[in-house]
Amino acid sequence: MNRCTPAPHSPPASTGRRLHAARALAAASLSALACLAMPAHAQVQPGLGVARNFPDASLRGSLTVQGGSDAVLNGRNIRMAPGMRLFSPQNSLVMLHTVQGQTFKVNYLIENSTGMLLSAWILTEGEAAQPRNGSDTIQFNFRTDSDPTKK
Repeated sequence: MNRCTPAPHSPPASTGRRLHAARALAAASLSALACLAMPAHAQVQPGLGVARNFPDASLRGSLTVQGGSDAVLNGRNIRMAPGMRLFSPQNSLVMLHTVQGQTFKVNYLIENSTGMLLSAWILTEGEAAQPRNGSDTIQFNFRTDSDPTKK
């Protein structure tokens, strides 16, 4: 038994206008958010005068990521620390699995107590041209008469 019959119902005209206004507001909000995100992305692009400051203890070398926690640094095998961070020239983090087998000129830090690779920064051409000591350079605190650097 049906006590009431459903009456044909159509929304009032004002509901349609409110729905249209809400959609327009949402679209405007999304485009405003997209515009705010663009300057932040542009600040890390190379060539805009952004100079990275490397730690004084960092050394220069050639890094090849092998896989897992293994890498080759200046021709020698080295283990990467569990929290190893590799930074791109734009100073963003690089996932290590995406650069396996590739060789980069880097500045790097070795963790003192374990000897593991802790951080590395992939260098731009301008940064690579600046002099910095590497772990493969020979440094002495004494001189001999047969020292080849004197000649």
